[in-house]
Amino acid sequence: MGYTRDELRFNGWGLSRQTFDMRGRDDEVWGFVREALGLDELPTTPAAPLDALRLPPVALGEDVLDGLRAITDADRVRTDRYERAFHAVGKSYYDLVRIRAGALEHAPDAVVYPTSHEETERLLAFCAERRVAVVPFGGGSSVVGGVEARAEGGQAGVVTLDTTRMTRLIAIDETSLTATFEAGVYGPDLEAALGARGYTVGHFPQSFEFSTLGGWIAARGAGQQSNRYGSAAKLLVGARVATPRGEWRTTPFPGSAAGPDLNHLVAGSEGTLGVITEATVRIRRLAEARDFVSFLFRSWSEGAEAVRAITQAELPVATLRLSDVDETRFYGGFKNVLKPSKVQELALSALGGAGFDAPCVLMVGFEGAPGTVRRAWRKVLTTATRGGGLYVGRSPGHAWYEQRFAMPYLRDPLMDRGVGIDTLETSTLWANVPRLYEAVTGAIRGALTAWGTPGIVLAHISHTYPAGTSLYFTFLFPRDLDDEVGQWRAAKEAASRAISEHGGTISHHHGVGLDHAPWLAAEKGPLGIDLLEAAKRSVDPEGVMNPGKLIGG
Repeated sequence: MGYTRDELRFNGWGLSRQTFDMRGRDDEVWGFVREALGLDELPTTPAAPLDALRLPPVALGEDVLDGLRAITDADRVRTDRYERAFHAVGKSYYDLVRIRAGALEHAPDAVVYPTSHEETERLLAFCAERRVAVVPFGGGSSVVGGVEARAEGGQAGVVTLDTTRMTRLIAIDETSLTATFEAGVYGPDLEAALGARGYTVGHFPQSFEFSTLGGWIAARGAGQQSNRYGSAAKLLVGARVATPRGEWRTTPFPGSAAGPDLNHLVAGSEGTLGVITEATVRIRRLAEARDFVSFLFRSWSEGAEAVRAITQAELPVATLRLSDVDETRFYGGFKNVLKPSKVQELALSALGGAGFDAPCVLMVGFEGAPGTVRRAWRKVLTTATRGGGLYVGRSPGHAWYEQRFAMPYLRDPLMDRGVGIDTLETSTLWANVPRLYEAVTGAIRGALTAWGTPGIVLAHISHTYPAGTSLYFTFLFPRDLDDEVGQWRAAKEAASRAISEHGGTISHHHGVGLDHAPWLAAEKGPLGIDLLEAAKRSVDPEGVMNPGKLIGG
C-alpha cells in the first residue's frame, strides 16, 4: 500500500485529499474555538502554496549528484521543489510556521531513495568521503526537529535519505514470536502484513498512519496501547544499521549479560549513528477481544491516584488515559459541538449536582482473550470506584479509539484561522507528578500570558509504569502573526525549563532532535554526553549523520 510522496501535504498533516471532518458544523466549531480562546474573531491565515515557497539554492555540484545517481539511479535522486520542500522539516508547530510562511532557511540539496541495506551503506560511505551531511527520513513525523535538513560548517551540503522504498517483510518467526521488516515500512502496511497472519506489533502512536518502523525505534516512540505492548525500544529485538563505517548489527537474543545491550543505543539514536535499515521486533497474536470503559473523578489528583493504583496492581490493561479538568472540558465541549446531545447536557447537569462539576475523565482500554478482558475490567472497576471514580460507560473510550488518528488533521485548519497548537511530553516518578504537572502547566500559561496571547493548556496521563508515568501537554493559543517564532520559543523554553528543573525527562516519546538538544546535558550529565559523542565518533568519524540532532545542543 504505502503512499507516494505527492499524495501527502508538504506543509501539513497527512493526505492532501483528506481533512478534519467538521460534519457540516463549521460555524459552530469555529464559534467554540473563539469562545474557548476569548477571541472576537479568527483571522484568515492560509499557508503559502508550493510555487511561492522560497528555497535555498542547491549547494551540491553535479559531480556529487552524479555520484549519488551512480549508486542508485536517476529517478531516485530528486532535486525538484516538492521533494526538497517535503523533506526540509518535520511536523512540529515550529516546522509548520516556517514552511507555511513560504520561507525555509534549510532544505536538502537532494532527496535520495535507497532500496536496500547495501545501497544505503554505499550512499553513506560516499557522503562521508565527500563531506555531505545525511538526514535519515522515514515518515517525517518528528515534532522536535529530528529530520530538519541541516548541514554543519565545512560540509558540502545535505542529502535527505528517504527509507520508504525499503518496506519488505523479511521473515516471521512464529515460534519465537518475532518479525523482521525493512525499516521504511509505514505503520498500516506493517500491521496489514502481520494481521494477514494473525499477528500485531501493537505499536499505535497518533502518527501511526504516516510514520515508519525505523522512525519509531530511532525516536524511542510509545504507542497508545503501550501498557500492553510496550514502547518501540522494548519491542526491538535486533537491528541492522548502515553506518558510514559499514554494517552494524545487534543480535536478537531474548536476554544477554554480554555487556550493555546495544539495542538501547540503536533505539533513541535519531539517525545520528546511522540508518536503521532492518529491525526484528516482538509480535503478539491479534487480540480476540477489546473493550474501553470510562470513569469520572472529582479532581486530577484523585484520578492520578487511581491510575497509579491500577498500574501498580499490575492489572492487564492496554491503555490508561487520564485527562485533567481543562482537557476533559475542552474535548467534551468540542465533541458536543460536532455532535450535539441533549442527553449529554442533562447528564452533565446531574453530575454537577453530585460533585462532578469539574471532572477529569479516565479512559481504560483492554485487549486480549475474552476472559482476560472481563476479569481485568472487573478489577479496574473495583479499583477505580474505591478511588472515587464514577463509571460512565463505554461511549467516550470507544469514540476516542475510532477518532484517534483523525485529530492531527485538525491542526491545519486551526492554523488557517490564526490558532497555534503544539504538544510536549515528559515523564516522572509518581511521587513527583503533582509538582511537575503544576510547574509545566503554569510555565506554559505564564509564558503565553506574558507574551500577550493567553492560551489554553490541556494535559493527560497516557503511558504508565510501576515507578511513574508520562505527562502529555497540549496548548492552544492565538498566534502572534508579527512574531510567531518568538512566541513559540517563549512557551517552549518556559516548559522545557520547568521540566528540567522539576524532575522530568526532557522527552518521554517524541525524541530530542534539535528542539530538546540544549536540555539533554542537564539530564545525561557531562560523562553521559561524552559517551554518546564517543559512540558517534566511532561509527561516524566525519560527523555527517544528522548533524545537530540529539547531542548537538
